[in-house]
Amino acid sequence: MIPLSHFLIVGALLFSIGLYTVLSRKNAVLVLIGIEFMLNAAILNLVAFGMYDRMDNEGQVFAIFAIVLAAATVAVALAIIINVYSQYKTIDPDKIKDMKY
Repeated sequence: MIPLSHFLIVGALLFSIGLYTVLSRKNAVLVLIGIEFMLNAAILNLVAFGMYDRMDNEGQVFAIFAIVLAAATVAVALAIIINVYSQYKTIDPDKIKDMKY
């Protein structure tokens, strides 16, 4: 059986990579991918802690809920990115200074 610390180390690495991607990239799609890395790190930790909860499997239930929320969030974010690109012809968040209604 893989110890819990290995899952936590992989989760911390995934979260760190996602945070670096969000803070360093100027492409909205890559920022979205960084956010997904961070969500996957949280989901990995939920499943790892749920592995030790043999009675209720609450970690797996929360992980499925988080996956559904992440999928819905990505759909909305991609729709926003497509609309911003059609309006401004760029997806660099720094170049978009004014948002029109």
